Amino acid sequence: MTVPVIAIDGPSGSGKGAVASAVAARLGFHLLDSGALYRILGVAAHRTGLDFSDSGALSELAANLEIEFGRTGPDSVHLAGEDISTEIRTDLGSRLASEVGAIPAARQALHERQLAFRQPPGLVADGRDMGTVVFPDALLKIFLTASVEERAQRRYKQLIAKGIDAILPDLLRDLNERDARDSQRSVSPLKPAADAIVLDTTELPLPAVIEKVMDLVHERLPGTPS
Repeated sequence: MTVPVIAIDGPSGSGKGAVASAVAARLGFHLLDSGALYRILGVAAHRTGLDFSDSGALSELAANLEIEFGRTGPDSVHLAGEDISTEIRTDLGSRLASEVGAIPAARQALHERQLAFRQPPGLVADGRDMGTVVFPDALLKIFLTASVEERAQRRYKQLIAKGIDAILPDLLRDLNERDARDSQRSVSPLKPAADAIVLDTTELPLPAVIEKVMDLVHERLPGTPS
């Protein structure tokens, strides 16, 4: 039997990470935060001064990253034993992830790593091309969206809560720029899969979005935990 996958895609700040994490926990499924992989690669390349135009070196770096999720908590990320959980969630981490994501060699190098997360009893995968490229056979594909103003507000609150300095107008500008990069790139552009269910979360609180997604899951997978 094919391991079921629930793909949750969308732009930055749409809530896909929080929704995916909650849904995976309730279902007892594995979780793939694909965006974290790109953030890690971007930060690692930036630290080493690697030229992003050197696709060969970037691909080699991606294939050899020593990544560990969840060692010290559900959101913890370690690179070669170092906790970089906060570093990859900064504005710089977001920008580097978007730049790396536009490079075909980097996407290909991380593709196999993402596929390996598909383990029984199931997987909830969040990202930008989970339903279109990585798991085109996903049982359920959801594309979350929200206005750029609302997404900037969410991002601002997240960063401030983590003790990270943030300026709202700068976040709004960065999100607009990232949306443009992600949707216009030649490889795996950000867009809903043809068979995805699009949910606008602008006016919806997180718990309501989670319940809507859970309802859709139960329609496709009757008998799963609620």
